[in-house]
Amino acid sequence: MNRSAILTLFLILLSSSALRAADVKVTFVTPSIVRVQWSPDGQLPGNATGVCIYSPHQVAIRQTRENGCRVLRSSVLKVSVDLKTTAITFTDRKTGRVLLEETQRRAEPVIQTRTVYDDRTAHAEQTANGQVTVKKAIRTDTIGHSTRFFSSFACPGTKALYGLGSHMEDYMNLLGKTLWLTQHNLKITIPVLLSPQGYGLLFDVGCAMKYTSSGHTFSMQMEAARQLDYYFIAGKRLDEVVGGYRYLTGRVEMLPRYAFGYIQSKERYTSSAELIATVREYRRRHVPLDMIVQDWNYWPQGWGYMKMDPRFYPSPKALADTIHSLHAKLMVSIWPNPQYCPEADDFRKRGYMLEHSVYNAFDANARKLYWQYADREFFRNGFDAWWCDSSEPLDGDWNQIPQPVDGHPYGWDDQQRRWQLNTQILSETLGAERSQLYSLNHARGLYDNQRATTDRKRVLNLTRSSWAGQQRYATVVWNGDTHASWASFRQQIPSGLNYMATGNPYWTVDVGSFFTRDDGHRWFYKGEFPDGVNDKAYREYYVRMFQWATFLPMLRSHGSDTPREIWRFGEPGTPYYDAILRMIRLRYRLLPYIYSMAAAQTRGNYTMARPLAFDFPNDTTVLDMKDEYLFGSLLVCPVTHPMSETTTRSVYLPRGCQWYDYWTHRRYEGGQWLTVVVTIDRLPLFVKAGTVIPVSDVVEYSDAQEGKPVTALVFPGADASFTLYHDDGISYDYKKGKYQLTRLLWNDKQRKLTVKGKTKVAWHVVE
Repeated sequence: MNRSAILTLFLILLSSSALRAADVKVTFVTPSIVRVQWSPDGQLPGNATGVCIYSPHQVAIRQTRENGCRVLRSSVLKVSVDLKTTAITFTDRKTGRVLLEETQRRAEPVIQTRTVYDDRTAHAEQTANGQVTVKKAIRTDTIGHSTRFFSSFACPGTKALYGLGSHMEDYMNLLGKTLWLTQHNLKITIPVLLSPQGYGLLFDVGCAMKYTSSGHTFSMQMEAARQLDYYFIAGKRLDEVVGGYRYLTGRVEMLPRYAFGYIQSKERYTSSAELIATVREYRRRHVPLDMIVQDWNYWPQGWGYMKMDPRFYPSPKALADTIHSLHAKLMVSIWPNPQYCPEADDFRKRGYMLEHSVYNAFDANARKLYWQYADREFFRNGFDAWWCDSSEPLDGDWNQIPQPVDGHPYGWDDQQRRWQLNTQILSETLGAERSQLYSLNHARGLYDNQRATTDRKRVLNLTRSSWAGQQRYATVVWNGDTHASWASFRQQIPSGLNYMATGNPYWTVDVGSFFTRDDGHRWFYKGEFPDGVNDKAYREYYVRMFQWATFLPMLRSHGSDTPREIWRFGEPGTPYYDAILRMIRLRYRLLPYIYSMAAAQTRGNYTMARPLAFDFPNDTTVLDMKDEYLFGSLLVCPVTHPMSETTTRSVYLPRGCQWYDYWTHRRYEGGQWLTVVVTIDRLPLFVKAGTVIPVSDVVEYSDAQEGKPVTALVFPGADASFTLYHDDGISYDYKKGKYQLTRLLWNDKQRKLTVKGKTKVAWHVVE
C-alpha cells in the first residue's frame, strides 16, 4: 500500500515502531510494551505527570493489513487496530491467545472550578489531623477546561486482576468489582492493573479515577486529563509485568539495612528523655530494635513547624548522638502543611504556598526550601529517616464529619462519598489533572535533595500516599489510620497485597492498628478495644497483627490511645510478651534472606511480599486468596480471628509442589487444605520444597550481624537457588558496584549445596 492510500484510511506511519490511526497513536516502547495515546481532537500534548522516565528507542516491528485491521508485530506481541473503529486488540504472538481488547474509548469535556476563600476569615481549628487553617468560602470560580476520558476493555481469558493500590474494600481479585480511586487516609491509589494471564496496564494520568468491572470486562474513568495515555505490558509471569512497569517508571531504591529490623513508634514520645529511655529499655532487655520514631507535636508553636521545642528536646544533635550510641536510628515525622510559624510565613512570602497551607511540592524551588528546613533541624543533626505524614496532602472528610445522607451515616466504608469529597478538595487545591501527584513530587523533593547533600546515607521515607513511579524515591507506604477490629485486620491483608502487586514493593501497617477505642462520634475512630494493653483481648489482637507484620517489608509498631512497647504486654515468661519476642527474634534471624530479597527488588523484577498468583497463576484456588501470601518462599497464613471464636485455621497449600511446616518440618503435598491448630505463640507458616533460606545469628540491631556466620537452611524436594546479597547497608556505594553476590545452588538429586562467591556459608538440610 502506498502512502496516499494510508492517508485515505487515516493511517499515518510514524516510524518503524509506531502508527497513528485516526486520532489514536500506538507505539512499541519495547517488544513487550505498547503505548496507546488518544484524544478526540487528535492533539497529544501529554499529561505531564512525571511518572515515566524511560528513554525511547526504536523497536523492530512488522506492519501488515489484515481483515480490516492494521497489524503490528514485534517478537512478543501482535497489536491489531481496527481501521473503522480504531479498537485495539493485544495478542500473544507465540500462543495466538488474545490477552486484551480495548473495546471503546470516549471523552467528554469538563469544567474545572475552584473555591475562593475570604482570607480575612482565616482562623485555626484543631482537628483529627492536627491544627488546620479554616476560611469562609465566598464563591466558586471557573478556572478552565479539561477532559474526562473513558476506556473500556474485554478480557475473555482473564481469571484475575490485581493492583490499583491499597484499598480497604476487602477485595483481592478485582474482576467484577468497583473501586473509587483517589488519595485519602486509608486509600492509596496506584494506576496500575495486572493479570496473571500475561499482561498489565499503566494509566499515565494524574487525576482521580473510577474502575468498574463486570464479568470479563472492565473500564477506567479518568476524571481530568489532556489525553488518554496508557501502556500495555506483556509478561509470561507477573514478575515480568512488574519488570515492564519498573522499566517505564524507574527501579526500586535500595533501602538501608536498618529499615528491615524492628521499628518502635507510638503517638507519641513527648521528649528526648522518653525516646532515649525507651531505646535503653530495649537494650536492657536484649530485645532487638533498630529504630525509634518521633511523631508529631514536637514543635514549639503553630503546626508542622520543623523545629523541636527546646523545653522537651533541648538538643536535636545530642538526641541523635545518644540514640546512635545505643546502636539505634531515629526517624522523625514531618508534614507538608506548616501553619502559624516562621516556616509557613517564609513559604507564603516566597509564593510557595498553595491553599490550605500546603507547600507547593510541584515547584523545585519550594521542594528545595522544604529540604533546607528539614536539613537544618534534623538531617545535619544526625536524624536518619523521614516520616512524611499526610502526603495526600489533604482530606476532605477527616477534619469535618460529613452529614448523613438519606439517614445513612457517613462511614469509612462509604467509598463513593469519600471519593467525591476528597477528589474535590484535592482538585481545587492542586488542580484536577494533577490531584493525585502530590506525594510523588513531595517524595522526589526529599530524595533529590538528600542525594545532593550526601551519598553516605540512604534515603528512607515512610509516607501515607503514593503514585506510579514513587518506588524510585525510596518510599515505604503505610495504609493509614486504621481502627483496631478483627474485620479491619482481615481487610488490610488483600489491601497490601494489591498495592505491592503494582511494582511498588514497600508497604506496611500500624501494628496493633492506630485507633484502639471508639470515641463515639467520629466515623474513623472506631476501635473495639477501649482498654488497650490492659485488655487481654487487645493483647491477642496485637500479637496476631505482629505475627503478620513480621513478614511484611517493614515491621513497625505504631498507634494512638495505648502504648506499644513490648513490656506493655507483659514480662518475660508471659504468653504475649514471649510471642512478640519470638517474632522479633525470627525477623532478625531472617535478615540475610530479607535483605537479599530487597536487593532482588532493586536489581531486578522481584516483589518480596506477593500474592500467591505470582508463583501459582494456574492454581485457580489461589486467585482470590485474601488471607495467604508469599514472603519469598515462605507461605504466610495470618491468624485473623480471636481464639474465643476458633482455635484452628484453614490453610490452603498451593498445588504443584510440596510444603514444609516451618515449625515442625513436617512435609505435605500441595493442592490440599489443612486445618491447623493456632496457639498464641505462632501463626501457620510453611516453606516451599526446593527453597534455600540464608539465616544468621539473632542480634540486637541489624548492623551487629556484620561478620556473623551465615547458614543456608535447605528445604529439599526440588532443585533450588538463591542469591545472597551483601553491601555496607547504609551508603550508595552499591550503585558503584560495591556489593557482593553469593550464589547458593542446591542439587536435590545429589543432596549438595554449592556456594559460589566470597561469603562463607554453612548449610543445613531441614527434614
